[in-house]
Amino acid sequence: MKFLITGGAGFIGSHLAARLLDRGDHVVALDDLSAGSKKNIEKFSGHSQFTFIEGNMLDRQVLNQASQGVDGIFHLGAALGVKRILERPLESLITNLHGTETVLEVAAGSKIKTFIASTSELYGKNPEQPLREDSDRVIGSPLLVRWTYSEAKAIDESLAVIYGSTHGLPFVIGRFFNTVGPRQTGAYGMVLPAFVKSALLGAPIQVYGDGSQSRVFCHVDDAVEGMMRIFFDDRALGQAFNIGGNGEVTISQLAEIVIAETGSASKIEYVPYEKAYPKGFEDTMRRIPDTTKILQLTGWEPKKDLRKIIQDVAMQIRTEI
Repeated sequence: MKFLITGGAGFIGSHLAARLLDRGDHVVALDDLSAGSKKNIEKFSGHSQFTFIEGNMLDRQVLNQASQGVDGIFHLGAALGVKRILERPLESLITNLHGTETVLEVAAGSKIKTFIASTSELYGKNPEQPLREDSDRVIGSPLLVRWTYSEAKAIDESLAVIYGSTHGLPFVIGRFFNTVGPRQTGAYGMVLPAFVKSALLGAPIQVYGDGSQSRVFCHVDDAVEGMMRIFFDDRALGQAFNIGGNGEVTISQLAEIVIAETGSASKIEYVPYEKAYPKGFEDTMRRIPDTTKILQLTGWEPKKDLRKIIQDVAMQIRTEI
């Protein structure tokens, strides 16, 4: 089979490409390299089943070319990270809204089965945890740019539902919860790789706020497996699924675990939010996934715990510093 991955040179996209190639599929990776990197896909450069197209998914002509003859689309292309959204709000909003709109238009024209990458940011600051797929969205004021990523992804999901009902587009949605692992950059607020890099360099690990905010992290290998399970299971069509790990941890605890796992002498440094982020930032204090739905449908559950995640990220970063 042949698949198009938008954002194919990105963190998750490059891991997905590897899995599909291992299956014997042909992969077309479309990426404008604004967030992705050729380094992520260099090992595929001589692969007869891999094609890389450097281009923007907003360009309809490029997208038409990339999607020729494909059996499915994994739409992972997006502007990611709270810090990036705050620093480049208009560009990020256009990418996340119109990028998905363009992909869905092209996919709907030929009824190409499509995976839409969504996010736990969708749920906002809903205090009822863990978060289920039918949980309410509780987000802040539209005057706070910080929430535009959540808003854009919610509209992306609504667009998929509309194209499904009006054009017969087969689709499935995966909502990622803090996917981490090798090849992820610490830029734009990705906390775990930033912590690991600081620890390996012996630099202070900067924790924003008081560190009591908590998250659950999911290894990218597990996340890709979750994507594959729902994409290739027709019972999942037209639905959204949480894809996340196990084991809630506060950000302060995360810093301590990173220091222990890397044998680092780094100290933890607490930084007020107003010094860490531009104006308009608001944090979510707790975000915990309920993955019962995907488990019951496909049997998927995460296999790699937080310490394994840290070890894999550290191994990658050690080769770069």
